Amino acid sequence: MASHSGVPREKWWKIQWFSDDDTPEEKKFVTKLDLILIPYLFVTYWVKNLDQNNLNNAYVGGMKEELGFYGNELIRLQTMYIIGAVLGQIPFLFVFTYWPMYWVIPGMDVCWGVATLLQYRANSFAEMAAYRFLVGWFEAAYFPAVHYILGSWYRGHEISRRGGIWYTGLPLGTLTAGLVQAGATRRLDGVHGLSGWRWMYIICAIVTIPVGLVGYFILPGTIDKPNKWVLNDNDRHVARQRLDKKGHKVQGKLKVRHIKQIMSSKHFWIVVLVDVLFWNAGINSGAFLLWLKSLKKYDSATVNEYGTIPPAMGIFFTLFANFSSDLLWGPVWAITFASGMNTLTNLILLIWNVPDPAKWFAYCNYGWSYALSSVLHGWVNNILRDSPEIRSFTLVFINIIAQSSTAWTGILAYPTVEAPRFLNGYSFSFSMSTSLIIGAHLLNLYLKKRRDPNAVRSTPTPDVEETDSASSQGQLEVADQSKSAHNTQIKAIS
Repeated sequence: MASHSGVPREKWWKIQWFSDDDTPEEKKFVTKLDLILIPYLFVTYWVKNLDQNNLNNAYVGGMKEELGFYGNELIRLQTMYIIGAVLGQIPFLFVFTYWPMYWVIPGMDVCWGVATLLQYRANSFAEMAAYRFLVGWFEAAYFPAVHYILGSWYRGHEISRRGGIWYTGLPLGTLTAGLVQAGATRRLDGVHGLSGWRWMYIICAIVTIPVGLVGYFILPGTIDKPNKWVLNDNDRHVARQRLDKKGHKVQGKLKVRHIKQIMSSKHFWIVVLVDVLFWNAGINSGAFLLWLKSLKKYDSATVNEYGTIPPAMGIFFTLFANFSSDLLWGPVWAITFASGMNTLTNLILLIWNVPDPAKWFAYCNYGWSYALSSVLHGWVNNILRDSPEIRSFTLVFINIIAQSSTAWTGILAYPTVEAPRFLNGYSFSFSMSTSLIIGAHLLNLYLKKRRDPNAVRSTPTPDVEETDSASSQGQLEVADQSKSAHNTQIKAIS
């Protein structure tokens, strides 16, 4: 397994976009990939989070009263989405190395848009729950698939920055959902007999479906199943060369034996634990809106407008965490810093009896909880850089386990009837955020100990930490179980 502390460079403090060993041709290719892939991924994630968060905005924008949702319907609808997303991921445990990604993601996105549209016609809890399940089902493959694509083209010290730009679509989508709902409430409420919150779902679908269709012509796919509309033969040749020389394997098919090897690996389960802690470390996404509504100072449109402040802050938090990981101090300390700030948020809300400005600070600070997502999953991508088949399975599996845990922790910790003070919820999130810091350092420590002291190491660069180890270790101990057949030489990551 391998870790990195930033872009390879002569001076550790010298901040630069490309590493010193990148050739002009490689820089040209990476720039082209950056300009094609990252903007499109950013737009798709913005759309997805616009669609995901519109439930919270619709709830405080008139759905609650119109459909009679005065109990725990909100958290139950959030849970139905999670159940759909978890179950929908199961088939993708096995198909990433077989199906072209430039077909998988756009196809699911178009279906997602249709499911989003259907929500405008809901007239009961059961009907809305069914639509939320479908939205989750068609979203299922997106998150691990994007990380798989990023890990297929970029080297370890390049992933977090790109993933960070992509991930800012999450807070931007949350922010936009509030503005869309506020605008729909003020301008479209009652038009053609439809409430403002129903118009919001129509608007979201109109945006979503075309973005999905464009993906067939924009997504480059993966290096072994590329989209020839996007990258030419020379691009693919350069991509293979730059990854091969740094120990990134670009081709492989998932087999049953790989699953057995993965499940028997100790550090695989540490990665699972860390991801579970990450998914549960943040407060409930609707907590701030529910607190604002409980103050009874603002109308529904104003509540939705104020609700855009935390995700706006989250854009900066996400960029800082991910860029600092690649360019400065590496994934372990980026996770530590972001989780430390999130812990402060959870602590203030746990205490609760603080001045309102302190609560405003805490709620506006909760973006740190998701800011480190691409740091963590970029780290996993780098750890498994030499095994596409194991990397694809792992990215999906840890996401299934971690996301499925939120289906029941959300109901237990954040029941809607306890709003606005979620004592159990904030206690739970506080324990998860502190544990995440510990878990990240334990994983890093374990990777150091797994390094073979007899390894043949290449000339070290500032990019290499003591956590560097065998590429075979990057296959989750595959080499340990098949040394007699392979005699794999250990490589250090550059």
